[in-house]
Amino acid sequence: MNTHHKKKENNHPLYLAWLALRSLVYWIGLAGITILAGLITPVLYLLPSSVQYKTLLIWSTFNIWLLNVACGIRYQVIGLEHVDLKHSAIILANHQSTWETMFIPTIFPRISWVLKKELYKIPFYGWALSLLNPIAIDRKAGKSAIEQVKINGKQRLDQGSWVCIFPQGTRVAVGAKSRYKKGGAMLASYSKYPVYPMAHNAGYCWPRNQFIKRPGLITVSIGAKIDSRDKTPAEINRLVQEWIENELTTLPAVR
Repeated sequence: MNTHHKKKENNHPLYLAWLALRSLVYWIGLAGITILAGLITPVLYLLPSSVQYKTLLIWSTFNIWLLNVACGIRYQVIGLEHVDLKHSAIILANHQSTWETMFIPTIFPRISWVLKKELYKIPFYGWALSLLNPIAIDRKAGKSAIEQVKINGKQRLDQGSWVCIFPQGTRVAVGAKSRYKKGGAMLASYSKYPVYPMAHNAGYCWPRNQFIKRPGLITVSIGAKIDSRDKTPAEINRLVQEWIENELTTLPAVR
C-alpha cells in the first residue's frame, strides 16, 4: 500500500476537539522550550560550538518526544544502513511539514541548514538558530544566493558538518507537485560531496499551516548515496527528484 491511499480521517466534531486539545498541549510545550532556548542563547555564546550544538539539539529531541506523547505522532526510519555517518554529505529531502526540520538533526551528525535569513527575526527561535551556523540566504537574491550556498556550503562540509537542503524550497502539500530547485545539486557538483536523497510522509500528521496534528506513524526513507563527482547539477537534481517522487508512492500508508 502506498501513501496515495491516505488513511480515512475521522472528522467527527468530538474527535477533532480531542485532537485540538492534544495539539494545544504540544504548542504550549513548543513555546516553552523555544523561549528557554532563546533565553540561554547569551550563555551559549560563551561555550564551544560543539557544546552549543548539543545543547540546542535538546530542542529537536524534546519536540519529537512531545509530538509522540501529546499528539501520537510516531516515526520509523528505513534506509539508514545506506548512510556513512563518518563522512560529511548533503541531504536533499522533500518538504511537507515542520516535523522533518525537527527530526533530521536527531539522526545525523552536526547539520548546517540552508534557510531563509528572515528566520533570524523570530524572537527566541531566531536567537538560538544563529548559533547553529546555518547558511542563511536572501531567496530574492537570485544567482548571488546560489553562490552563497555553494561557497558557504562547501566550507561547512570541509569543516565536518553535513548540509541539509529542501530542493522544493518551501513546504508542499501532500500529493502536490513542485519544481525542484538546483541549489542543492549545484552545491554537490561544486563541492564533490555525496548526496543522500530522503523521502517522508510527515505532511499527513502535521500538514502545513495547520494547528491540529493527527496521530500516525511517519515513515522516513533514505536512499543510497549519489556520487556527485562525475555529474552535472542537472543530473544530480534529476536523480534526486526521481528517487524522492518514486519513493513517496511506495512508502507505507500513515496509520
